[in-house]
Amino acid sequence: MTGRKPPLHQQALGLVGDILNGRHMLSQVIAPALFLADAVLCALVIRLIPYTEIDWKAYMEQVSQFVSGERDYTKIRGGTGPLVYPAAHVYTYTGLYYLTDEGKNILLAQKLFAVLYVVTLGVVMRCYRNARVPPYVLPLLILSRRLHSIFVLRCFNDCFAVLFLFLTILAFQNHSWRAGVLFYTWGLGIKMSLLLVLPAVGVILLLGTGLNSALQSAAIIALVQVLIGVPFLANNPWGYLGRAFELSRQFFFKWTVNWRFMGEQAFLSKEFALVLLALHVLALLRFLTSRWLKGTGRSLSHIITSVLQVKSPFLPHEQEAIAEAITPEYVMTTILSANVIGLLFARSLHYQFYAYLAWSTPYLLYKSRIHPVLQYMLWAAQEWAWNVYPSTPLSSGVVIGVMATTVASVWLGTKRSVLWVDNAEKTK
Repeated sequence: MTGRKPPLHQQALGLVGDILNGRHMLSQVIAPALFLADAVLCALVIRLIPYTEIDWKAYMEQVSQFVSGERDYTKIRGGTGPLVYPAAHVYTYTGLYYLTDEGKNILLAQKLFAVLYVVTLGVVMRCYRNARVPPYVLPLLILSRRLHSIFVLRCFNDCFAVLFLFLTILAFQNHSWRAGVLFYTWGLGIKMSLLLVLPAVGVILLLGTGLNSALQSAAIIALVQVLIGVPFLANNPWGYLGRAFELSRQFFFKWTVNWRFMGEQAFLSKEFALVLLALHVLALLRFLTSRWLKGTGRSLSHIITSVLQVKSPFLPHEQEAIAEAITPEYVMTTILSANVIGLLFARSLHYQFYAYLAWSTPYLLYKSRIHPVLQYMLWAAQEWAWNVYPSTPLSSGVVIGVMATTVASVWLGTKRSVLWVDNAEKTK
């Protein structure tokens, strides 16, 4: 006798589960459908929601001075203050300056940023596919109200930086190391927020390409930064470096999204800044030793000592086995976890910084292996908190709480090393 078929509703639920988890031919339709839906949504946002002026006019005023011949960074200013971004930002927005009639055609600028959004979304989806993320996660990539606002209603430079962040991930996933390095350094040249993932980039290059090639990549990153800064470095080098890479910049308490619940006095204190820095370093060290380097068979101290001696930490056959273990999942997990760790312990986050978080959280929550319902609940809490304006003690607490939960859960969820190296290959 043949067994009875399960009830129709169970068959339907099973089919839906198979589709959402990538086990059905219809699973392949989800990403393209979401992509096209989001492209339409961007058009509707531009058509129906008024543009909000925040930094665009200031960007254009600063570019206008550059176009007019000013090369002293300390003298370039806009309505919101001095120019505080590296040279690639200036060059990127110079192109937009000419495309939009010196920044006057804001509607065209919005359309260009809509194109930038869908291109970035396409790159992000490709990264997710390479990392074998199931389709049920993908709706979270297109549902953010704040993210659409950052791109098509605000035109922030973070949008370009995020594109180059994910282009870096995509290139590294494909083992296109030099392309990834160039993408990374150009993104860093737009906004130094990408410094947050530099530790992960360094680890991936060391493990994926070996010490000599990693050092060459580091030299390329530094050289590109020097070359794009030459017009300004030749005029006022310290002025350029001080403005473009000002690590001691003080943010206003009234604009902070993350630490408002601490109160203004604590927020502005040097002690608080030092505590955050120490926690950032400790978290990175924890991930380095127990996750990112765990499968190499080498301690962090051994690796650091070898690198300082310009000596490979691995034997040739070990390096080959480790390089093969640099999977798309490893690249994605390492870079995005470093990114969210940096955001968690940042002194102050403004609303545009959500661009770095919105497409990181869904992946990391998936890697945490918590139940999908909880993944969606945490994402919804995060989205709510970043849409509260101005931020409140409650919303800022949720911002920190969700990021802390994400970091902790991805650490627990990747307890089995995110880098799996075939021991047989290592011991040949």
